[in-house]
Amino acid sequence: MNTANLQLEGLLMAVAAVNQALVVKGVLTTEELDHTLAVTEQTAMGDDRMTEDMAPANRDAVLFPVRLLRIANNMAGDRDVPPFAELAKMVGETKGRYNDQE
Repeated sequence: MNTANLQLEGLLMAVAAVNQALVVKGVLTTEELDHTLAVTEQTAMGDDRMTEDMAPANRDAVLFPVRLLRIANNMAGDRDVPPFAELAKMVGETKGRYNDQE
């Protein structure tokens, strides 16, 4: 596996843990954090470069981190963040199709 992928995996899990700590400490609610991540996802999908210049697989790659963080946020509750492999699997299982896909 590419070393950069492993570094990104670690970074995503660190961000998921920080997000969870913010929820547990009452700085943000799960709903507020999910809303922020949903807006981020929609903003990225609205970028002309995403719809005009990228293949669906590349769009999925750009959106993967946000989608993973949303799932981690919504699954964690008061417990620890689920493992990366579990989160990544769920991203793949829950992603929809784009309007320009057959």
